Amino acid sequence: MESGDGIVIFLILIALAAWIYMMARNWVRDKVGHVIPDIPVDDEIPEDEAVGLLEAAGYEILSGKKRIPIHVLLNDEPLQSRLFIDYFVQMEDEVYIVKLAKERKPLELTGSGIRDALLCYQLAYPQAAGILYVDLAQRKINKIAITIEA
Repeated sequence: MESGDGIVIFLILIALAAWIYMMARNWVRDKVGHVIPDIPVDDEIPEDEAVGLLEAAGYEILSGKKRIPIHVLLNDEPLQSRLFIDYFVQMEDEVYIVKLAKERKPLELTGSGIRDALLCYQLAYPQAAGILYVDLAQRKINKIAITIEA
Protein backbone atom coordinates (compact mmCIF):
# COMPACT_ATOMS: atom_id res chain seq x y z
CA MET A 1 0.00 0.00 0.00
CA GLU A 2 1.39 3.37 -0.95
CA SER A 3 1.49 6.38 1.36
CA GLY A 4 -1.30 8.28 -0.45
CA ASP A 5 -3.76 5.33 -0.41
CA GLY A 6 -4.73 5.87 3.23
CA ILE A 7 -5.62 9.51 2.56
CA VAL A 8 -7.78 8.57 -0.44
CA ILE A 9 -9.64 5.91 1.58
CA PHE A 10 -10.12 8.40 4.43
CA LEU A 11 -11.56 11.01 2.02
CA ILE A 12 -13.89 8.42 0.47
CA LEU A 13 -15.14 7.44 3.94
CA ILE A 14 -15.74 11.12 4.83
CA ALA A 15 -17.68 11.66 1.60
CA LEU A 16 -19.75 8.50 2.22
CA ALA A 17 -20.53 9.57 5.80
CA ALA A 18 -21.59 13.05 4.59
CA TRP A 19 -23.84 11.51 1.92
CA ILE A 20 -25.48 9.15 4.46
CA TYR A 21 -26.02 12.08 6.85
CA MET A 22 -27.66 14.22 4.13
CA MET A 23 -29.93 11.37 2.99
CA ALA A 24 -31.03 10.60 6.57
CA ARG A 25 -31.70 14.29 7.30
CA ASN A 26 -33.83 14.67 4.14
CA TRP A 27 -35.74 11.49 4.93
CA VAL A 28 -36.57 12.72 8.45
CA ARG A 29 -37.56 16.16 7.14
CA ASP A 30 -39.89 14.57 4.58
CA LYS A 31 -41.50 12.29 7.17
CA VAL A 32 -41.89 14.80 10.00
CA GLY A 33 -41.79 18.24 8.41
CA HIS A 34 -44.70 17.86 6.02
CA VAL A 35 -47.37 16.13 8.05
CA ILE A 36 -50.69 16.48 6.24
CA PRO A 37 -53.70 15.15 8.11
CA ASP A 38 -55.79 12.52 6.40
CA ILE A 39 -59.34 13.35 5.34
CA PRO A 40 -61.52 11.71 8.00
CA VAL A 41 -64.26 9.25 7.06
CA ASP A 42 -67.12 8.43 9.46
CA ASP A 43 -69.38 5.39 9.31
CA GLU A 44 -72.46 7.22 10.55
CA ILE A 45 -73.39 10.79 9.71
CA PRO A 46 -76.50 12.29 11.29
CA GLU A 47 -79.12 13.42 8.80
CA ASP A 48 -79.83 17.15 8.93
CA GLU A 49 -80.76 19.97 6.57
CA ALA A 50 -77.16 20.54 5.46
CA VAL A 51 -76.60 16.85 4.69
CA GLY A 52 -79.81 16.80 2.62
CA LEU A 53 -78.79 19.89 0.65
CA LEU A 54 -75.29 18.55 -0.02
CA GLU A 55 -76.54 15.11 -1.07
CA ALA A 56 -79.17 16.68 -3.33
CA ALA A 57 -76.34 18.58 -5.05
CA GLY A 58 -74.51 15.29 -5.69
CA TYR A 59 -71.96 15.30 -2.86
CA GLU A 60 -71.16 12.19 -0.84
CA ILE A 61 -70.75 12.99 2.88
CA LEU A 62 -67.47 11.57 4.19
CA SER A 63 -67.58 12.84 7.76
CA GLY A 64 -69.43 15.12 10.12
CA LYS A 65 -68.19 17.84 12.43
CA LYS A 66 -64.48 17.79 13.25
CA ARG A 67 -62.51 19.79 15.79
CA ILE A 68 -58.85 20.40 14.95
CA PRO A 69 -56.73 21.53 17.92
CA ILE A 70 -54.23 24.34 17.35
CA HIS A 71 -51.29 25.02 19.64
CA VAL A 72 -49.84 28.53 19.64
CA LEU A 73 -46.87 30.01 21.46
CA LEU A 74 -47.16 33.73 22.24
CA ASN A 75 -43.92 35.03 23.75
CA ASP A 76 -43.16 31.45 24.85
CA GLU A 77 -46.56 31.18 26.56
CA PRO A 78 -48.76 28.35 25.28
CA LEU A 79 -52.22 29.21 23.96
CA GLN A 80 -54.90 26.83 22.73
CA SER A 81 -57.36 27.27 19.91
CA ARG A 82 -59.17 25.09 17.41
CA LEU A 83 -60.69 24.99 13.97
CA PHE A 84 -64.14 23.55 13.43
CA ILE A 85 -65.01 21.87 10.16
CA ASP A 86 -68.69 21.07 9.61
CA TYR A 87 -68.31 18.28 7.02
CA PHE A 88 -65.96 16.68 4.55
CA VAL A 89 -67.66 15.75 1.29
CA GLN A 90 -66.64 14.19 -1.99
CA MET A 91 -67.81 14.55 -5.57
CA GLU A 92 -66.15 12.28 -8.10
CA ASP A 93 -62.48 12.22 -7.01
CA GLU A 94 -62.43 15.63 -5.34
CA VAL A 95 -62.81 16.19 -1.60
CA TYR A 96 -64.17 19.44 -0.17
CA ILE A 97 -64.21 21.01 3.27
CA VAL A 98 -67.67 22.26 4.26
CA LYS A 99 -68.34 25.34 6.37
CA LEU A 100 -71.90 26.32 7.23
CA ALA A 101 -72.92 29.98 7.17
CA LYS A 102 -73.76 31.47 10.55
CA GLU A 103 -76.19 34.34 11.05
CA ARG A 104 -74.11 35.90 13.81
CA LYS A 105 -70.90 35.78 11.73
CA PRO A 106 -71.71 36.24 8.02
CA LEU A 107 -68.94 35.72 5.48
CA GLU A 108 -68.13 38.68 3.30
CA LEU A 109 -67.93 37.12 -0.18
CA THR A 110 -64.93 39.14 -1.33
CA GLY A 111 -61.37 38.00 -1.93
CA SER A 112 -60.13 39.39 1.37
CA GLY A 113 -63.21 38.22 3.30
CA ILE A 114 -62.83 34.67 2.01
CA ARG A 115 -59.08 34.72 2.65
CA ASP A 116 -59.50 35.91 6.24
CA ALA A 117 -62.25 33.42 7.07
CA LEU A 118 -61.41 30.30 5.07
CA LEU A 119 -57.75 30.20 4.05
CA CYS A 120 -56.79 28.41 7.28
CA TYR A 121 -58.99 25.44 6.31
CA GLN A 122 -57.37 25.08 2.90
CA LEU A 123 -53.92 25.30 4.49
CA ALA A 124 -54.83 22.66 7.09
CA TYR A 125 -56.00 20.25 4.34
CA PRO A 126 -54.08 21.16 1.17
CA GLN A 127 -55.23 17.95 -0.53
CA ALA A 128 -58.83 19.24 -0.51
CA ALA A 129 -60.05 20.64 -3.84
CA GLY A 130 -61.65 23.58 -2.06
CA ILE A 131 -64.22 24.71 0.44
CA LEU A 132 -67.99 24.59 0.17
CA TYR A 133 -69.60 27.49 2.00
CA VAL A 134 -73.19 26.39 2.60
CA ASP A 135 -75.89 28.96 3.34
CA LEU A 136 -78.88 26.98 4.59
CA ALA A 137 -81.15 30.06 4.79
CA GLN A 138 -80.72 30.68 1.04
CA ARG A 139 -80.24 26.96 0.23
CA LYS A 140 -77.07 27.87 -1.64
CA ILE A 141 -73.71 26.12 -1.92
CA ASN A 142 -70.75 28.34 -2.82
CA LYS A 143 -67.73 26.40 -4.12
CA ILE A 144 -64.51 28.19 -3.25
CA ALA A 145 -61.06 27.23 -4.55
CA ILE A 146 -58.04 29.00 -3.08
CA THR A 147 -54.65 28.99 -4.75
CA ILE A 148 -51.55 30.82 -3.62
CA GLU A 149 -49.12 32.09 -6.21
CA ALA A 150 -45.57 32.29 -4.97
